[in-house]
Amino acid sequence: MHADDSCPQAVQGGHREGSGDEEELVLSGFLASEEIYIKQLEALLLPMRPLKATATTSQPVLTIQQVETIFYKIQDIFEIHKEFYDSLLPHIQQWDEKVAVGHLFKKLASQLGVYKAFVDNYKTAVETAEKCSQANTQFQKISENLKVKGPKDSKDCTTNVTMEALLYKPIDRVTRSTLVLHDLLKHTPKDHPDFPLLQDALRISQNFLSSINEEIDPRRTAITTPKGEARQLVKDGFLVEMSEGSRKLRHVFLFTDLLLCAKMKKTSAGRQQQYECKWYIPLADLTFQLLDDSDVCPHIQVLPEHEIEEIKIKISVIKSDIQKEKKALKGQSRNVERLRKKMNEQESWLLLHSPTIPFRIHNKHGKSYLFLLSSDYERSEWRESIQKLQKKDLQTCQLSSVELQVLTSSCCKLRTVHNIPVTSNKDDEETSGLYGFLHVIVHSAKGFKESANLYCTLEVDSYGYFVSKAKTRVFRDTIEPQWNEEFEIELEGSQCLRILCYEKCYDKTKLNKDDNEIVDIIMGKGQVQLDPQTVQSKNWHVDVIEMNGIKVEFSMKFTSRDLSLKRTPSKKQSGVFGVKISIVTKRERSKVPYIVRQCIEEVEKRGIDEVGIYRISGVATDILALKAAFDTNSKDILVMLSDMDINAIAGTLKLYFRELPEPLLTDRLYPAFMEGIALSDPAAKENCMMHLLRSLPDPNLITFLSLLEHLKRVADKEPINKMSLHNLGTVFGPTLLRPSESEVTKGHITLASDIWSHDVMAQVQVLLYYLQHPPISFAELKRNTLYFSTDV
Repeated sequence: MHADDSCPQAVQGGHREGSGDEEELVLSGFLASEEIYIKQLEALLLPMRPLKATATTSQPVLTIQQVETIFYKIQDIFEIHKEFYDSLLPHIQQWDEKVAVGHLFKKLASQLGVYKAFVDNYKTAVETAEKCSQANTQFQKISENLKVKGPKDSKDCTTNVTMEALLYKPIDRVTRSTLVLHDLLKHTPKDHPDFPLLQDALRISQNFLSSINEEIDPRRTAITTPKGEARQLVKDGFLVEMSEGSRKLRHVFLFTDLLLCAKMKKTSAGRQQQYECKWYIPLADLTFQLLDDSDVCPHIQVLPEHEIEEIKIKISVIKSDIQKEKKALKGQSRNVERLRKKMNEQESWLLLHSPTIPFRIHNKHGKSYLFLLSSDYERSEWRESIQKLQKKDLQTCQLSSVELQVLTSSCCKLRTVHNIPVTSNKDDEETSGLYGFLHVIVHSAKGFKESANLYCTLEVDSYGYFVSKAKTRVFRDTIEPQWNEEFEIELEGSQCLRILCYEKCYDKTKLNKDDNEIVDIIMGKGQVQLDPQTVQSKNWHVDVIEMNGIKVEFSMKFTSRDLSLKRTPSKKQSGVFGVKISIVTKRERSKVPYIVRQCIEEVEKRGIDEVGIYRISGVATDILALKAAFDTNSKDILVMLSDMDINAIAGTLKLYFRELPEPLLTDRLYPAFMEGIALSDPAAKENCMMHLLRSLPDPNLITFLSLLEHLKRVADKEPINKMSLHNLGTVFGPTLLRPSESEVTKGHITLASDIWSHDVMAQVQVLLYYLQHPPISFAELKRNTLYFSTDV
C-alpha cells in the first residue's frame, strides 16, 4: 500500500469527508477545557463571598476595597463562560454537523471587553494579593490553597492551586482564544452557515488581542531607559552556558535593546527569588559570527550517551514510584516529597548535561559567549528574535551599575518562564505525555520561492528537552518537495512534535571544523501539541504546519506502548517475520537466518559510518517493502538492499527481532537472565551468564553471537557514528529479551506498562554484559557444556 493510501483525503472544495467528526473533536476538546476553566474561576470566587462578608465586621481579613481589587471582573467573566458552556453543551451531546454553533462563539468574542478591564487591573490585583498575603497570615493561607474541582468524570476530586496562578488563567485563556477558532475554521466547510460567523469571531478576537497585546502580560511591563524609551522584555528562558570550561544553567533575557545573561541566586525558603547579572550585550553590538581558524573554540565535552540513557531510565522508575505512592497514600506521604526531590535532581542534571548544539554570541567590542542548546529549533528561535530586533535602528548603550541592578531586579517580575523546565515543576493535573510509538508521514511542502534541495527533520520532547528522531531524504532542485515518507518515532512522555524544514548545503567548506556544526539553512519550523484525544484515534490524522509562509503537510497516528509491545506469531509460517527462528533456519538449511546475514552485511558495507545507525528511524514504507520481500523470498532482495536507504535496512533487522514470536533469548530463560544480571559476585555472574547462553537452542545462540560481533564492530566506529555499546544495548536489549505476550500474562513477569522502567533497565544491562565481554565462541561454549550439565 502506498504511504498516502491510509490517510484521509485532504480538503477538496467546500465539503469534505469526515469534517463533521473533526469539528466535533475540536469542539468537544474545547468544551472540556472550558469546563476546567469554569472550575478554576469558581475556585477563585469561592473565598470572595466570605471575604466580602467579613470586610464590614469588626475583624476584617481584607478591606472591601482590597477584595474588589483582587477579584475585579472575575464574577462577570465566570457568568459569560458559564452561559457559553451551558449553551454549547447540548449541541455536543446531541451532535449534528448541520447545526450551527458559530453564533455562540461570535457572542463570546463580542464580550471580550470584560477581559480588557480585567487585564488593565491584573497587575494591581496581583500586587494587592501579594501585599495582603504578607500582612495577613489568614489570607496567606487562603490564597496559597484554593481548591479547584476536577471535571465531572474525573476520579480526582480537587487540586490545590495558588491564587496567583488562578488570577493568571483569564490572561492565558484570552491569549489562546484565537487558536480554537483557527482550528474550528480549518474543519468547517466554507458553505456551512458557521463559517462566516466563526470568521467574524476570529476577526473580533484578533483585533481585541492586538489592541491589548502590548499590555497583555504585565510581566513584560516596560522599564524606561535613560533616554526615555521603553525597554521591553521580548523573550526569556533557561539556557546552558559554557563558562570557564564547565556547564552553567543561566536565565537569559532578551530586551528590545540588549541581551542579559543572569544567574538565579540561591535564596532561603519563602524569600523572593533574585537574579545576579553575569553579563549583557547591547543588541547594536551583538553578532553571530562563525569562528574562523584563528579563533580558539572551546571543545564541547559531550557525555557518553549511556549516562544520559541511564538517567532517563532512573527518572522513569522514580515517576512510576511516585504514582504508586500516591495511589497507596493519596499523595500525602513524605515519601512522595522525597521522591520528587530526587527526580528534580536527576532531571536538572539531565537538563544541564544533554544539550550539545552550539549557539555562539559575540560582542563586537569584547568577548564571545557560547551557549549549548538541545535543538536546532531553539537556536533558530533565539537567533530570529534577536535579528528581528536588530532590524530597528538600535543605539549602543552602557548601563551604570545602578541601572544594571534595577534591570536585574526587575527580571523576577518580568520573566515569562518561571521554572526550570523539569517535570517535577509541573502541576500534577498536567498530562504526563505519551509513551509509545508515533507514526508520522511527511507528505509534501509548498510555498518556496525558488527551487532548492530540501529535507525535513522531526523532533519530539523527552524529559524537558527535544531530541531529533527522524529525517526525510533530500528532495533535490524543487519548489514542491513530495517526500511521502513514513516514520515510527518512539515517545517517552512526549507532548510536542516539531518539524524543521532545511535547505541542504553541499558546500563542505562552510562546515565548522571543530564540532561539525550544521550549516544547512532552516527554511521554516513549526510544532504541534500531541493531544492524546486527537492522536490516539485508530485513524490517521492529517495536519498542516505553517512556517514562514511554507506549509508542510503531514499525517500522524499513535500506538500506545502496551500495544506496540505485543509479539504476535505470523499466521503464514512460510515467511520469516513472526516465525520461530528454528523453523526458518531449518527451512533455509542455515545456521543464521538469511535476513539477519544480509542486513548485517549491508550495514557493515555502507552504514557503519552513518551517524545514529540503528537509532535514527528508517522510512516505514521502505521497511515494509523489505519485510514483504523477505517474507515472499523475492528474487529482487539483493537489488533492493543495495538501493535502499541504510536506516531502512537497520530498521528491518530491528523489526525482525521485535516480531519474533518469542524473544531471541527465549521466554523460558527470561527470569534466569533477570536474576543472573542482578548477581553482585563477578565470578558467579560470569558462570551464570555463560551457562544461560549454553542453554539456548543452537539457532538462537549462533544468531545471537553473530549479531553480538556485528554490534561490537559498529561500536568500534563510535567516534564517527556516535553509537556506543551502551547505545546499541539500549536499542537492542528489549528487542532481544522482551518476553512474549503469553509469558507476560502468566504473571511471573511484570505487566507491559511496568516493563518499561524496571525490566528495560535490566534487559539493556544483559545485552551490555555480553557486548562488553571478550569474544565468545560457539565451539568454546559448547565444549564447556560437559562441565555444566545441570539444566536451568
